[in-house]
Amino acid sequence: MQRRHFIASGIAAASLPNLAFAQALEKPKCTIAVGGKNLFYYLPLTIAEQLGYFKDEGLDLTIVDFAGGARALQAVVGGSADVVSGAFEHTVNMQFKGQPMRAFALQGLAPQIVLGVNPKTMPNFKTVADLKGKKIGVTAPGSSTNVLVNFVLAKAGLKPSDVSIVGVGASNGAVAAMRSGQIDAMSNLDPVVTLLQRSGDLKIVTDTRIVSEAEKVFGGPMPAGCLYCPQPFIDKNPNTVQAMANAMVRANKWIQKAGPGDIIKVVPESYLLGDRAVYIDGFLAAQKALSPDGTIPAKGAETAFRALGSVDAELAKAKLDLSAVYTNAFVQKANAKYPKG
Repeated sequence: MQRRHFIASGIAAASLPNLAFAQALEKPKCTIAVGGKNLFYYLPLTIAEQLGYFKDEGLDLTIVDFAGGARALQAVVGGSADVVSGAFEHTVNMQFKGQPMRAFALQGLAPQIVLGVNPKTMPNFKTVADLKGKKIGVTAPGSSTNVLVNFVLAKAGLKPSDVSIVGVGASNGAVAAMRSGQIDAMSNLDPVVTLLQRSGDLKIVTDTRIVSEAEKVFGGPMPAGCLYCPQPFIDKNPNTVQAMANAMVRANKWIQKAGPGDIIKVVPESYLLGDRAVYIDGFLAAQKALSPDGTIPAKGAETAFRALGSVDAELAKAKLDLSAVYTNAFVQKANAKYPKG
């Protein structure tokens, strides 16, 4: 009788694979805010969603897309989302502002942001100093694309106020702004960058898709896209956060083994911006800049702090606890659970 009951229970559990997860998860229904979901910067998030990795962990996620990372962050601060899929450096900035956020799964080893000039409006461009007084397009003001602009300007002796920053998004609107000459330069990501470069509408100045170049620009490892959220959310929902980390680590590992054809089959058609060849080129340019296993580099927080401090004197003077802006505890468990993805 006991054996029959045990077998029946096993069949019931097998037919409801997410039931065990749902009981263990504190908040299976969550909202993730992302700024530019179609970008390779956030490819692990899309892969985890499209391949059902979040569902496998018992999560029922709503992913809301915004024009840039700064707006995605505002959604979490305002309470309309639980977790941000955004740039790592926001965690440093938020601690400085007294609103502690913690990153728990890395998507990008390097920022993958490219700063380039418009050959039509700046045909005689020679150095970054030539950008003084020009209009520079970013995904959204205050986003990581804006931070890179400020950082590169500072190295050339320019202040953020020496240029005009224009939010152009991370899709067709950004491409149109460049081609029509509305902006003189752009800080953006793939596939937008590759599309403009191939059509001769962008001349690259700084390319942080190349991990070694990113480390030269920032003086150390500069973590990029990650999942981060307010510390209280982690404290209240550790199993939910673990489930998200599990899904992201699986996605990271899948991407490292994937070929361009695999990616094309999985991502939504709208991501291709009407040109599959460009998307494939963009993926090959970005693949090495994506995290292999979700682990945040130990010196990454220091690099992000220096980068932000170079354009914000008050932040540079602040005494921050950089160990509190990230944790690898969840990705360590995820890697133990999914050693091969």
